[in-house]
Amino acid sequence: MAAAEPAVPALPDGGGVGAAAPSGMVLFCFSVFARPSSGDQIDMHRKFVVQLFAEEWGQYVDLPKGFAVSERCKVRLVPLQIQLTTLGNLTPSSTVFFCCDMQERFRPVIKYFGDIISVGQRLLQGARILGIPVIVTEQYPKGLGSTVQEIDLTGVKLVLPKTKFSMVLPEVEAALAEIPGARSVVLFGVETHVCIQQTALELVGRGIEVHIVADATSSRSMVDRMFALERLARTGIIVTTSEAVLLQLVADKDHPKFKEVQNLIKASAPESGLLSKV
Repeated sequence: MAAAEPAVPALPDGGGVGAAAPSGMVLFCFSVFARPSSGDQIDMHRKFVVQLFAEEWGQYVDLPKGFAVSERCKVRLVPLQIQLTTLGNLTPSSTVFFCCDMQERFRPVIKYFGDIISVGQRLLQGARILGIPVIVTEQYPKGLGSTVQEIDLTGVKLVLPKTKFSMVLPEVEAALAEIPGARSVVLFGVETHVCIQQTALELVGRGIEVHIVADATSSRSMVDRMFALERLARTGIIVTTSEAVLLQLVADKDHPKFKEVQNLIKASAPESGLLSKV
């Protein structure tokens, strides 16, 4: 279909389209996004098709390949309805580990806390072997204590105190920006339905793929944990296990670090009550 040059109707709510750049690129300039007819706000993390209003047909049409705008025209964004599947591939160069609030005061109240400490330590050992950056937070450490002694924090990138439930602090965002190619976060700790859930949702909102390690994540209530994991999985967040994460990161028995990682998983993760409640 040839690129039409429609008349120039005014756009609603102050939206507009600028003239084409000299290179032929289309420059879009929206001062306000109108609400869709459903009443929901436009979610800019969804996939959209740009459509042009064609005067000769009196309707919107998809922009043809190579289309360039030479004058003001009327366009709209149409969200794709197809559910896109998250593949969840992990590579060491694009992955960061987040260890959330594994603190001393939680020991007596978090279900199977000893088991998730054991698995969390295994994950941090794997991160050191594979050169994966690790970010650790501690929720109000003045009152809740520091990270438990069993968790070895040697070589971690950041250890930050927080009062916000989510780990997505300004310092964390700055650290992620400094890691070239970071696109996946492996997340574990406590509590599943509070700090883990809020961290995961914020990261996804920023375009980061999130993997929650089910055998290294718990809550005080197994009901809260179960429904949080179900909710997160429905949003496309990947709920996985420590062994799956570590073996996906090496990917090949010929990987130079495979033997070291294999030694970490020779003993299976604890068969705690956590896994029967996922």
